[in-house]
Amino acid sequence: MSPLSHSAQAAGGAGRPSGWLAAVNLIARWLERRERIDALFETLPAGLAGAERARCQHLVFGVVRHFGRLESALGRLVAHPPRFSTRAVLFVAGFELIEAKGTPEADGIAAKVVHHAVEQTKTLASAAEARLVNAVVRKLIVALAGTAPPRGVAATAADLAEYFSHPEWLVRMWITQFGAEAARSLLEWNQQPATVYARWRGVDAAEVRPEWLKPTAWAGFFEVESGNWTKVEPLLRSGKLYLQDPGTRLAVELLAPQAGETLLDICAAPGGKSLLMGDTMKTGKVVAMDLPGARIDRLKENLARANGVEVALVQADVLLEPVMALREHKLPESFSAVLIDVPCSNTGVMRHRADVKWRLQEGDFKKHPKQQLALLHAAARLVAPGGRLVYSTCSVDGAENDRVVAEFFNSRAGGPFKLEAKVQSLPWVTGHDGAAAFLLRRS
Repeated sequence: MSPLSHSAQAAGGAGRPSGWLAAVNLIARWLERRERIDALFETLPAGLAGAERARCQHLVFGVVRHFGRLESALGRLVAHPPRFSTRAVLFVAGFELIEAKGTPEADGIAAKVVHHAVEQTKTLASAAEARLVNAVVRKLIVALAGTAPPRGVAATAADLAEYFSHPEWLVRMWITQFGAEAARSLLEWNQQPATVYARWRGVDAAEVRPEWLKPTAWAGFFEVESGNWTKVEPLLRSGKLYLQDPGTRLAVELLAPQAGETLLDICAAPGGKSLLMGDTMKTGKVVAMDLPGARIDRLKENLARANGVEVALVQADVLLEPVMALREHKLPESFSAVLIDVPCSNTGVMRHRADVKWRLQEGDFKKHPKQQLALLHAAARLVAPGGRLVYSTCSVDGAENDRVVAEFFNSRAGGPFKLEAKVQSLPWVTGHDGAAAFLLRRS
């Protein structure tokens, strides 16, 4: 969305819900409670649709993405933070100023941002707080305009963390792991809005793929350019189109599903990889296993869209009694191919999950690998002799990838397996989400 999404356009029109006001309400809740933003979006009223809904999402993602930089700038301008609703106005206005920076209309947009923020604060809070907003946002224009991306050897982790809005401990970890230049590239990547990709699943050979699906370097994946959502929705409902980043294909390509096989997908929800496995095989069976919970409905919905292959859903904890659950469903107790896409830090998908970086803790990189190793051990027990196992994550961090696989091979359970191949996506290099996948073969 262009900088013309500024406040002057965000009133929503007479009688229509305002995407700008909805964004302020969600940001106020996020500031107060740190709720997941995907859960916050689910609370948006049905009446907020089309361009206004898109504007709300754009503003919320923008504020959360640039939260660290905005918080630092506002902290230097406001001695005593106002109520959360007023604070949210300041953050939304701040993001609008960041977005407008460097455009020909920047000065005009800035003036409109100030005026709109002040007028809305009179209704949302009080006249006194409107005066505060007026003073702070005017100073914020200067504060944000005067900052430039830190570069060169003089750029410290603290400088990079503030400007690119990431926790300093995470920046330090990435500098150690990837080097300063690559870490900076990752930070820059994370700060850009996510491209929307989709996989075309049209099964009718006579049906022509829509022209507005822009081809990419990855076969079967297309870019969904903005302004086409009304055309996208019916194709999603029909199952002809599935929103999916090309990074998700890596694990499935490494598994190389074969026609007629019966495959097991562990930690399957929401089902994108299960669906891709089925579409690749065209015939056979995909068994999708995951814990009972809120994500199961989405998994069921996606499995219902499978074409040609049989599907089976098993709600079970693979760490407890997976074999018993498989028996209850009259399914095999071992498989020629198993994919386990483990829960992880999500450091490879921060473009899509902008709030992840604010929820991560340093201790997560010790906690996650322990759980991931346990899951890998559990998955290995379900691989038939001669079968293959793919361990995958959407993390770019070695602690959750190579080190977990190395620990598996150092254990007794790793004895029958050999590492045949691995693939990793570093997003600033590949141009899509980060991920890693390892192909293990049981002898």
